[in-house]
Parts: sequence; C-alpha cells; structure tokens
Amino acid sequence: MTQPHSNPSHTPQRETIAVAMSGGVDSSAVAALLRAEGYTLIGLTLQLWNQRRLAGHEGMPEAVQGRCCSIDDVYDARRVAEQLGIPYYLVNQEARFEAEVVRPFVDEYLAGRTPIPCTLCNNHLKFDALLTTARQIGADRIATGHYARNRYDATRGRWILSRPEDKSKDQTYFLFGLTQEQLSRTLFPLGEMEKPAVRQMAADAGLALAAKPDSQEICFIPGGYYSAFLSAYLDEQGETLPDSAGELVSTSGEVLGQHTGIQNFTVGQRKGLGGALSVATNSGPRYVLAIHPDSHRVVVGADEELLSHELRANRLNWIAIASLAGEMRVRVKIRHRHEPAWATLHAEGEGCVCAVFDEPQRAITPGQAAVFYDGDEVVGGGWIV
Repeated sequence: MTQPHSNPSHTPQRETIAVAMSGGVDSSAVAALLRAEGYTLIGLTLQLWNQRRLAGHEGMPEAVQGRCCSIDDVYDARRVAEQLGIPYYLVNQEARFEAEVVRPFVDEYLAGRTPIPCTLCNNHLKFDALLTTARQIGADRIATGHYARNRYDATRGRWILSRPEDKSKDQTYFLFGLTQEQLSRTLFPLGEMEKPAVRQMAADAGLALAAKPDSQEICFIPGGYYSAFLSAYLDEQGETLPDSAGELVSTSGEVLGQHTGIQNFTVGQRKGLGGALSVATNSGPRYVLAIHPDSHRVVVGADEELLSHELRANRLNWIAIASLAGEMRVRVKIRHRHEPAWATLHAEGEGCVCAVFDEPQRAITPGQAAVFYDGDEVVGGGWIV
C-alpha cells in the first residue's frame, strides 16, 4: 500500500481513516486490510439514488439486480462495518447527485452526446463529499476500493496517479479528474493486488460477501434502458421529451431514413438502425458516425468511416504535469475498455487540447472522456468535444 511522503503522523497508531464502503467486495476488503494493520477506521457510504424511484414507469423495470449503490449494498456495507467493529455512517447525497450527475447526464444525452455518469460522479461528487465528511468526523484521509495507485513524486512536487497491478481492473479512466489535494488525502490499497487475491483476502477475513459479484449496472439506469430512463425522468419532472426526430443521412447528405429522436443514438451504434433505413444500402451494415443536435440529423456510414485520426478535448485536468507546454507524446484512452493508443498531444486554444493518433481510432465519441498516459502514469484527461 502506498504511504504518504515523509509524514511521521501517518502511522496506524496515530491516524484515522474513513473508508468509502460501497457494499462490494473491494471496499470491504480494504476495510478489513486497514483494520488488520491497526488503523482507526470509520465506514462511510454515500446514499446517491433512491432505487425505487421511477420503478414501474413505462419501459422501466420494477427491480433489477446488480446495480451499484443499491439498498442491498448499503445493508452489506453496514454488516461488514459491524463485523469489523468500526463506526459506520450513511451520508445522504441524493440531491447533489441528481443535480451534478443525473441532470447533466440527461441534458448531455438530449444534446446528442454520450456522457459517463461514473466519471462525473467521481470527478464532481464522490471524492469531494467523502473528503468533506472525513474532515468533519476527524479522519485524516479516505481509502477506497478503486484499482489504481498514487504516490508523491518529490522531484516534480506532484502527486501521481498510475494504473494498478491488475490491468484488467484498471479504474484510472474514471479518476482522471482528481485534484492534487484529493490525491494527497486518498489511499488506494488494492493498487498492488490482483482481483482473485482481493477476494481471498476478504474470505480470509471471514467476510460473507467475499464471493459477491461485481456491480455491472449504472445505479440509476437499470438494465441499460437509457431511452426509457430519459422519458421516465423527464415525465417525473413534469417535462416533455424534446422532439428531436429527424433524418438519417449518409456522409454525402443523402437522406436514408427517419428517426424518432437523437437521444436514441450514440456514435458507433449499429443496433436499431435497420428499421429506420428506408433507402436500401447495399454495401454492408451502417453505423452512427455523428449526431448533429441543431439539425437533428444522424449521420450513418460504413464501419471504416468510424475511424478518425484526431480528437479534441476540453475541461482538462492535469495530474502528472502542471500544464501542457508544447507537444507531448502520450497514449490516449477514449473508452473504459479501449486499449490506449499512441498520439501526439498539443494545446489548442484556451483550455483545449488536440490529440493526433499514430493510427486512426474507431468511434471517438463526444461526451466521453479522453485520458492521457505516460507509461502507467495518468498525465491528465478531458472531455471529448
């Protein structure tokens, strides 16, 4: 586990750590590990979304298993805290979560972009809320179950975020927005561990949830029903789903069909296009290439037309460097499961960068994050425009 630099007060006997307990095996294993090392712990769970909300609305399921931050997860987190004999608090952040994550997610989708709610949550809410609460209850730092590593580099005078030992569980893509202050007060104890070893550690600690499956669903969108969620949420808010119906067009502007709303599409999508294409296309499957919210046009084309040599990103956060000066060779990750690709990064205007890839990349999607790496280190990141 990475320890802070040259601070003698950071010892198990002197330090209180707030553990972010999600009710999953990873955060529970972190609590068991730190407890065994002798730290004074306080368990914290953020209540972010009422899982019964919108259940049963048209197109929405009554209940779906496997979502993170569910009521069952809260119960599991509390049970682990009781088993380890540590204080536990449930911190209600539902109003802030809706304002800073859910509503922006809805607005982005309606504008034809594809946001990442988990990254929004980490960047704008989760770490900020956890660290604020930790200070209020007398904890020096927080610890989470994220698979990542951080350390202080005295030469650069900066905290560095790096990919974990278990690359298959790498979560640094979702953490690119962490500030230097946040990194300085956060522990990632699982950064040096493989997932099977984490489960074994939880089992050795006698935790009943050692075999609990990982959460797969976005907490407020069960089953991946994005369109149904948008309609149900807006209806609950007394709003009407905007009429964004329009044309499906080729890259040359030929009208190929009609669609019922741009919120139903994302760049790279193939599923669901066939029935909307009224003009025969004889050169293979069609994919969404671009979405134009002003004209409500959705551009479709062949798979090879999804390839692009460059992207632009704004709302940047730098971690390994203070700012970008000149050009920099990096590897760029454009999706969570994307293998980082080599590119040359350079500043382009105020608060914007351009990444030019050595090899064209498929389905670069506005609204997604672009995260820049130097080896395993996270240089920084931003949002694709």
